Amino acid sequence: MSTTLELTELLISKASITPLDEHCQDVIAKRLQALGFACEHLPSAPEGASELEVQNLWALKTAPNEPGAQGASAPVLVFAGHTDVVPTGPMKSWSSDPFAPSKREGKLYGRGASDMKSSLAAMVVACEEFYAKVKHPTFSVAFLLTSDEEGPATHGTVAVCDWLTAQQQRLDWCIVGEPTSVNICGDMIKNGRRGTLSGKLVVKGLQGHIAYPHLAKNPIHLVAPALAELVTIEWDQGNEFFQPTSWQISNIHAGTGASNVIAGECVIDFNFRFCTESSVQSLQQRLQSVLDHHALEYALQWTLGGQPFITTPGALVEVVQSAIESVIHQRAELSTTGGTSDGRFIATICPEVIELGPPNASIHKVDEHIAIADIDRLKNIYLGVLERLQVRTNAAAGQTTPTAH
Repeated sequence: MSTTLELTELLISKASITPLDEHCQDVIAKRLQALGFACEHLPSAPEGASELEVQNLWALKTAPNEPGAQGASAPVLVFAGHTDVVPTGPMKSWSSDPFAPSKREGKLYGRGASDMKSSLAAMVVACEEFYAKVKHPTFSVAFLLTSDEEGPATHGTVAVCDWLTAQQQRLDWCIVGEPTSVNICGDMIKNGRRGTLSGKLVVKGLQGHIAYPHLAKNPIHLVAPALAELVTIEWDQGNEFFQPTSWQISNIHAGTGASNVIAGECVIDFNFRFCTESSVQSLQQRLQSVLDHHALEYALQWTLGGQPFITTPGALVEVVQSAIESVIHQRAELSTTGGTSDGRFIATICPEVIELGPPNASIHKVDEHIAIADIDRLKNIYLGVLERLQVRTNAAAGQTTPTAH
């Protein structure tokens, strides 16, 4: 069994359903400390809710202060990810215990196999192999891990980013280990993500008997023309990095459950997935103008889940694409599609953020799995990134001394 596969199985065996970590971060911290990483455990929880405590880990190995090296001023690469997983769903629907890793027909099954314990194992083992070869690294490496990515994401990465800002910690590049690939590990990376803006609209009417509509005001009927207009709006046309902004209704609730009662209010949940061509303020103003045009009586509550971010092709994208091509012999596609990730928080303090991980076809599903071959394939890609950054930073530092044993 490969070292990466062995660590992946160990992490999967821990039932770290969000916000639990179940000592996954302790396992990782022990491996990193053996490499010389300084580890900071940064638990966080809502006030008075210790049972919901989120486990966070910041681990940093600074480039050595040796002649010709950059020391604390060296650029920093961050490996970021989460140790929590989503609930399993009905256990009886699984072909095997989701927290007892099982190998069948070249695949490893278990909750977190793709999202994202294999990525974490690959990151750790890549660092172990890198530091075994490189004597004088000219850049620093860090890990930012949380157990709150699959949950509210309010006391995890965002809290660590606030702490790093207070510490004035430099960050230059970040790789988030989210499952981004399609057919083979490395065929797609995310170099940005759309923003997410949610709203809860409460349209007020007047409850009454359904046989006497003139004595009531049906909020469903009142809001229907506004909804019909909203679904036809072109919010923007997107750009070279992003598809156009979309607006979708996720839930509509109204009524008492009785078939002879006109509802007193209608509650509508909706979401914008928006690109950099639109702002939060412009989307809010345009939507509210439609509601006002239809003379609705309403209340509206907004929740900003994250701003869009983009890492244009540069040092990190070039290094990652080169490392991928050396392993799978094809060029990785750049994409900004899909949902959000903790990259949206890291992008506020780090200039270059990309997401790179295994295929995502089975994530959050019953019988989540990863091709066993993809586990070491991913480790080799991460290792290739480290090796290429060493060459790049070594040249930038003007070193001529050998960097490997």
